Amino acid sequence: MFEWIGWLATATFASSYFFRRPAVLRRIQALAALLWISYGAIIHALPVIVANVVVAAVAVFSSLRADRSSA
Repeated sequence: MFEWIGWLATATFASSYFFRRPAVLRRIQALAALLWISYGAIIHALPVIVANVVVAAVAVFSSLRADRSSA
């Protein structure tokens, strides 16, 4: 029923590779990870949630670093 969230997360993550700026790529990946966290919560899959919390945190942190280094 909620599989579309997983598919949307997959498509979002895959589309991130079409962005050239590293900070934007990582923010799109963070968005995809947030979608995966939502999906993991719906299906009660703690490994999916935990893995994507880590991915989202690293993506946001590294996108902020990329912004600072390009400024």
